[in-house]
Amino acid sequence: MKLLTVNFLTCAVKACKSSAASFPLHFQDAEVEQRETDYNPTFLTNILPRLEWDAIITVAAELGFTNVPATKPDGNPETEEGQQMMRNLHTLLLETEVMEGKMVCGNCGHEYRIKEGIANFLLPNHLGMSREVMTSK
Repeated sequence: MKLLTVNFLTCAVKACKSSAASFPLHFQDAEVEQRETDYNPTFLTNILPRLEWDAIITVAAELGFTNVPATKPDGNPETEEGQQMMRNLHTLLLETEVMEGKMVCGNCGHEYRIKEGIANFLLPNHLGMSREVMTSK
């Protein structure tokens, strides 16, 4: 699971839909691998506005990446420093993959296992239903 993907995931438990604590999901016991991919600055420039930067910082720190800038880059790689920043983001977001471990919801504590780079988001029936549906049965 690429680190970029986590920025678009939230807890699937219905009771967590309205809770800010359900995003981002937090990594635990994560085994990380780097897998080289072609550098695509156009993709990075286009995806940057869609990223929740505070979540990127949080998740990166949980995985041991502490050199993420405090503010979101503007995606303008005109300077040498800007180009290096974009390459570092490429490495972090697109080449960093969590292969094993789990993601945990900060609201309800539900754990989503990651095996061979794939997260399991299937919920047991009792977690997928709202409280109203469960009490009416």
